[in-house]
Amino acid sequence: MNLLYEEDGEFKVGAVISQAPASLQIETAHGRRAKIKASSVLLTFERPSGGELLAEAKRIAAEIDTDFLWQCCGSAEFAFADLSREYVGRAPTPAEAAGVLFRLHSAPMHFYRRGRGRYQAAPEATLRLALASAEKKHRLQEQIAGWAEQLARFECPAGIAAQRDTLLYAPDRGKPEARALEQACRNTGLSAPRLFERCGLLGDSHAFHLNRFLHEMFPRGTAFPAHAGASAPADHPLSEVTAFSLDDEDTTEIDDAFSLTRVAPDEWRIGIHIAAPALGFAPGSPLDELARERLATAYLPGCKYTMLPEDVVETFSLDHGSQQPAISLYLTVSPGELTVRGHQSRIERVAIAANLRHASYDRLNEAFERGETAGLPFEDELRELWRFACALEKRRGKPSVAAGNADYVFRVEGERVSIEMRRRGAPLDKLVSELMILANGTWGEWLAERDVAAIYRAQSSGKVRLSVHPEPHEGLGVACYAWMSSPLRRYVDLVNQWQLVAALAGQRAPFARNSERLLGAMRAFELTAARLDEHQRTLESYWCLRWIEQEGRPDLSAVVMRENLARFERLPLVVRVPSLPELAPGTRVRLEIESVDLIERQVSCRYRETLADARAAGDGAEQPGA
Repeated sequence: MNLLYEEDGEFKVGAVISQAPASLQIETAHGRRAKIKASSVLLTFERPSGGELLAEAKRIAAEIDTDFLWQCCGSAEFAFADLSREYVGRAPTPAEAAGVLFRLHSAPMHFYRRGRGRYQAAPEATLRLALASAEKKHRLQEQIAGWAEQLARFECPAGIAAQRDTLLYAPDRGKPEARALEQACRNTGLSAPRLFERCGLLGDSHAFHLNRFLHEMFPRGTAFPAHAGASAPADHPLSEVTAFSLDDEDTTEIDDAFSLTRVAPDEWRIGIHIAAPALGFAPGSPLDELARERLATAYLPGCKYTMLPEDVVETFSLDHGSQQPAISLYLTVSPGELTVRGHQSRIERVAIAANLRHASYDRLNEAFERGETAGLPFEDELRELWRFACALEKRRGKPSVAAGNADYVFRVEGERVSIEMRRRGAPLDKLVSELMILANGTWGEWLAERDVAAIYRAQSSGKVRLSVHPEPHEGLGVACYAWMSSPLRRYVDLVNQWQLVAALAGQRAPFARNSERLLGAMRAFELTAARLDEHQRTLESYWCLRWIEQEGRPDLSAVVMRENLARFERLPLVVRVPSLPELAPGTRVRLEIESVDLIERQVSCRYRETLADARAAGDGAEQPGA
């Protein structure tokens, strides 16, 4: 005896070997023996064989009109065997009964399953809605397939072209346009950006990468909404010192300035003056909400997007010729030992005598190291501040920057880019870094001593994190370190400045240590800073590739990092070179440039030769600042 049974939602056949009241031993169509429950059996028959029954039943099911079958069954629950008898008008053959069963089972919109072999016709109104939905889905699938075919021919449908940026930067896989693009990418083997490029919709590679940043970081646009301005308070006392700043040429948010006064032959007064936007608007104000939304100034090659509106920056930036509100840290220093005898903090106005720029003053780096002079304004003050910075670094036992590494300055003018390398740890960089470390550490400790909450930057076991507790920063060698030196550019610094201003004025600080706004600002800043760093690295690597294309040089020198990774000399760009032989890290090599892909941000290189030493590099063809 043969039987038809259901297992795991599928219909199967087998030949009975033995039978018990609740189960049967059978041999399946594949010759495997199995035990099944008697309740799983739907139909028993002697002939035809199981395989023949399945084939004939599927043929019969394909010929049955589902709508007609639905009209025949009425509204009551029924068994498939009863309906098959009514459908054929006589006792059905096993194949006919199975055919009706298969058709019922394959039409879940028409027939609801009520048990094994039992069904009930769907109500007419419900069926109409289900069929309409199925038809809509079918038409949508046809549209998706049509769009995918067009894209595969590099013809972009208007509906997809209109959503290009969304599909590139934040695709919703539930939407038909995204599914069509995904299908076309699979069919062509191209990435979405490359496919749009082939369709003629991605002509500007820089705009593609920049728009990814803008889409993620500024979904409502980069313009600030209408806002009330901030005014710099004029009622604070004017300092007796005149200060100067030192920044890059394109810096507009001048947060810090310095002063040096020779009080006596054996005493200096060094001033560190920080711009004070915290005096111009309060936590919870509309300007605070604008700053809190952005959290930091975004720096990209050729452009930047400030944390605060331009008018607010202009009001509080420590610009030349102004008397600006500032939080000043005055240090009493011994010129001989270069030790700090004491310090005092004030809220005041400071006269800014000059905004010095690295482009004009970086020549002091070599002059200071060689003991020479350059005849520049404030050169003497800068030299003494550098000596003081060296002493501070020595006492901490930690370098302020990783000496020997390089920073890179990208300058983009139209379609051309220059990349200038600046050695880290140079005298002027060390001067600024050490004084900022001193100010941030001193004010952080001062707030901790008074149990005033602040956001600290801590480091332990090599991991850097933000904390509301004054914890050590092992990398800098300080007991605690609270960012306060860039309140125009970082929201954490602005929050800390509000706390510092309140403490200096003898008032209650606006944020408690468990304040949700304080903790929320700290968490949000960490996430935003990481995202900004990622986008900055993306755009910098893009402009490195643009420089390689721009210069048109067939090869560049590089330094082996490990295995098949190498870093171009004088370019902040690491490249994978499959043909690179096994060489020790630090080995200089010359790489042949084979191709540059600005969309995928990739450069294909081939190993050419190993360079013996720096002199073997020849003409220094890799100099990007040329």
